[in-house]
Amino acid sequence: MSERPVSTLNNPDAVLEMTLRPSLFSDFTGQPKVKERLEIAVAAATQRGEALDHILLNGPPGLGKTTLANILAKSMGASLKSTSGPTIEKAADLAGLLTNLEAGDVLFIDEIHRLQKTIEEYLYPAMEDFKLDIIIDQGPNARSVRLNLPRFTLIGATTRSGLLSAPLLTRFGMRERLDYYITADLEKIVLRSANLLGVEIEPGGAHEIARRSRGTPRIANNLLRRVRDYAQVRHDGRITAEVADRALAMLEIDQNGLDEMDKRILETIVIKFGGGPVGVNSLAVAVGEEPDTIEEVYEPYLIMEGYLNRTPQGRVATELGYKKLGLKPAKGNQPSFL
Repeated sequence: MSERPVSTLNNPDAVLEMTLRPSLFSDFTGQPKVKERLEIAVAAATQRGEALDHILLNGPPGLGKTTLANILAKSMGASLKSTSGPTIEKAADLAGLLTNLEAGDVLFIDEIHRLQKTIEEYLYPAMEDFKLDIIIDQGPNARSVRLNLPRFTLIGATTRSGLLSAPLLTRFGMRERLDYYITADLEKIVLRSANLLGVEIEPGGAHEIARRSRGTPRIANNLLRRVRDYAQVRHDGRITAEVADRALAMLEIDQNGLDEMDKRILETIVIKFGGGPVGVNSLAVAVGEEPDTIEEVYEPYLIMEGYLNRTPQGRVATELGYKKLGLKPAKGNQPSFL
């Protein structure tokens, strides 16, 4: 067996994801309205010789926020400095990032909603006036020093824009929401990724993977890699509709794209909590998952597909959710079988 680079052995999925990620607007599939607005912004800023306005990208995980940040930086011919909200633990961390930027650079902050509020306040003058106020010394010797910053572009990515403060939100010149992808766009992504991976795939196989990918390109690419493995080991390596269906069934992903955790969440709400309402913390304990993961990863798709409703009292299973489990709503606490 030939040797591979150590980094690939340590994290092959991360390396493959970088390989499959488009680097140009022309290669980016889906989100047509968002892409058009961003392309116009880039073209206008380039013609004026200015930095881009600050941009907030909002939407569920895996829809292309990081990819768009990379494309924007490349389109502007700018350097991209990436970090995430949780890793900026103190003001000095943010100051170090900002003071190392050069004119036109792009600072990308993933999960920007997880920035501490005290640190968030340092961003206000940096984004609006391109100045940074830092405190030197402590106690009676403390004094504020204002540093001038080069004109840069901040691109923030968040799955929960509602957690961002109003002062921070208003400082983003552009706020774009990424929505779940339609199956036709996901098919194009699967076919492109299969070509990059050197995988032989039929249109029917790409369609089967795309329609079970929960409207998310990252999931589509992950499923493609798992189906590729199945086709390689159990068949001749070619991904047909039948091979894709068998592989996805083995992965416990049903015809609607629901996986084992989705079904566990539905079953818990319907059977353990009588259809709801149930709070997210109680639900998280019952299914053995983090509340944030339920809210950001699983709930949006279940709600979009009509299996759950989110009410002020908690999560409630819909009639479609009951049907998915082969049950029908009952007047009492226990559902009955269809």
